[in-house]
Amino acid sequence: MTTSAQTSGAFGREEQRGLPKLLLVLTAVSIVGVGLGLLLALGFSGRDLEQGNVQRIFHIHMAAFFGSFVAYGATTLGGILYLRTRQARWDTLALAGVEVGLALSLINIVTGSIWARPIWNTWWNWDPRLTSAAVMMLTYAAYLMLRAGIDNLEQRRRFASVYGMFAIATVILTLIIPRIVPSSIHPIVIGPVFNGTEAFVQGDFQLAATPGVGLTLAFHFLVWTALLPITLIWHRIRLEDDTERLRALKAQALEK
Repeated sequence: MTTSAQTSGAFGREEQRGLPKLLLVLTAVSIVGVGLGLLLALGFSGRDLEQGNVQRIFHIHMAAFFGSFVAYGATTLGGILYLRTRQARWDTLALAGVEVGLALSLINIVTGSIWARPIWNTWWNWDPRLTSAAVMMLTYAAYLMLRAGIDNLEQRRRFASVYGMFAIATVILTLIIPRIVPSSIHPIVIGPVFNGTEAFVQGDFQLAATPGVGLTLAFHFLVWTALLPITLIWHRIRLEDDTERLRALKAQALEK
């Protein structure tokens, strides 16, 4: 029978202890960072010249968008390392990345819909970027369904690893599609279009023309792409480790 130490992986070995100090620090800094970021977005960042105050939601919208990419990237990394090493901890990392990525993707889509209502006069349209973002979320939701549908532990981890590696293609597509599809009306704030033509962009804004926007965006990117995904993934890994230990203890009790 697999022992609890074998199933839980190597993340968070402090089985009977509290949170590691580093995780406590990351959690505190993340909470403070999110709160301070909201203050910057609502107070420090200037009012957009064309769209008014609704543009302030873009600070969270864009940061959550790229934060989800970090989490999905962790899933890809976990899948690759699991297939190479067959160590359960990498499968746990992949699972945590999907769940955190889905949460951040949901924040991105909800805040985008709030922005779209006064700007596009609709909560949703089938713009290429929005459609690809929805497909991306459904792809990673299917990852969780795949795991739930396979009883064999090793087979589940192997299939999920392969699936997670290929699912990153939807992330890349979502990132670049407004730059390669001229019909997209999604704002292109960072980087050039790739097709050599200017897309018909509604809701664009100039960072240099609005005081404080660049600094506030940079702060949100730091919090939502560097701190928050890592902190949430670490917490989710610890939760999964605890769940695996509980399953092992339950199996031991049933054998007696």
